Amino acid sequence: MTEPNDLPILLIVEDDEGLQRQLKWAYDGYRVVIAGDRASAIEALRLHEPAVVTLDLGLPPDPDGTEEGFATLTEILRLKPDTKIIVASGHGSRESALKAIALGAYDFYRKPVDIDDLGLIVARAFHLHDIEAENRRLEAENGTAVLGSMITSAPEMLKVAKTIERVATASVSVMLLGASGTGKELLARAVHDNSGRKGAFVAINCAAIPENLLEAELFGYERGAFTGAVKSNIGKIELAEGGTLFLDEVGDIPLPLQVKLLRFLQERVIERIGGRQPIAVDTRIVCATHQDLEAMIAAGTFREDLYYRLAEVVVKIPTLAERAGDAVLLARHFVNRFAREMNPKVQGLSPDAIAAIDSYSWPGNVRELENRIKRAVIMTDGKSVGAEDLDLPGSGDEEPASINLRSAREIADRKAIRQAMTRTENNISSAAKLLGISRPTLYDLLKQYRLQA
Repeated sequence: MTEPNDLPILLIVEDDEGLQRQLKWAYDGYRVVIAGDRASAIEALRLHEPAVVTLDLGLPPDPDGTEEGFATLTEILRLKPDTKIIVASGHGSRESALKAIALGAYDFYRKPVDIDDLGLIVARAFHLHDIEAENRRLEAENGTAVLGSMITSAPEMLKVAKTIERVATASVSVMLLGASGTGKELLARAVHDNSGRKGAFVAINCAAIPENLLEAELFGYERGAFTGAVKSNIGKIELAEGGTLFLDEVGDIPLPLQVKLLRFLQERVIERIGGRQPIAVDTRIVCATHQDLEAMIAAGTFREDLYYRLAEVVVKIPTLAERAGDAVLLARHFVNRFAREMNPKVQGLSPDAIAAIDSYSWPGNVRELENRIKRAVIMTDGKSVGAEDLDLPGSGDEEPASINLRSAREIADRKAIRQAMTRTENNISSAAKLLGISRPTLYDLLKQYRLQA
């Protein structure tokens, strides 16, 4: 028989005491927690961390309206984004339903409440929550290759990949915003590879070419257009005909050339330098920058009309420090790759290297990680890359935010167990001694936190 404390927790946020009692006794398959207002709902969320919440929009001090209910919905999702919230209301049902779903609610139910119908919705919400939690666990254990070649298990990067997949087939310009080394060109190529366009993928770094040569590189030139132009040359825009042109560091394009690029985006025709004949070109533009283009627009160094032509869809790329677990995942990938190419005796990363990689902030992002692993594989004398081979200047100590003390304790436990298991090469007895606990206790913790031995 299932103990009450082992039952899934259902939080019911409802100010009607009669309905509270009715709902509490209707669901014997759950451990039901009741809250009558926003403050007590948030307190219950922190204390019990329920997977599913039913929420009445008409809460005090605004029981006849919906403002307090929507505020509660927003705060619950801010604190625990994976919560499945089922909103119930009799106030302007259609408008309330649309707003609730837009804010992130799982489902909407119109009052008066039918216990059986609501019970089916609740059961479905718990089932979906369990599936999503299991998927996150498997992704964290195994990592995921997305968009063909991008390796990640971080939800932030998986969200970026889904966005890329959706916009790839649409006829829109895409702007990738991210720090240096975050993989902007890899994502730009993914846009092209998933677009179905048959032409070439052509990349150009606008910051790496002198201003007086950039126009010729982009638009091409006719013979005799300037001194040294002994023959005609097509530019990158024409080379990408039927395909995709990736403009990296687009913020470095000088203002006069921005005008000519804007004309191409509006009319889809170009003129080579020294030419008089308009040339129609079907080239998709994907651009990227690490600069603040909105600040540049305000300063008058980047055209606002060009920005809106280039940024029909904006994709923000997280830094490697924001992609929890990806640094070690990518490090293992790079070690395997460079070992095959340069030093076959290297078989992996040492425990101290894993700990160092996991704690370092990686200001240079994936590019820095790749370069450090490449150098370490070449220079190491042993079979494993050690922390000293990486030559890291320091490590970051920031901890993820927690919604309550239990969550903070779990984060600390997980970190300590991972470090102990890594340092002892997964030896249970040695790890337990390092942690100052018994072997059965360590086995229980591994099972509780679903950590692999």
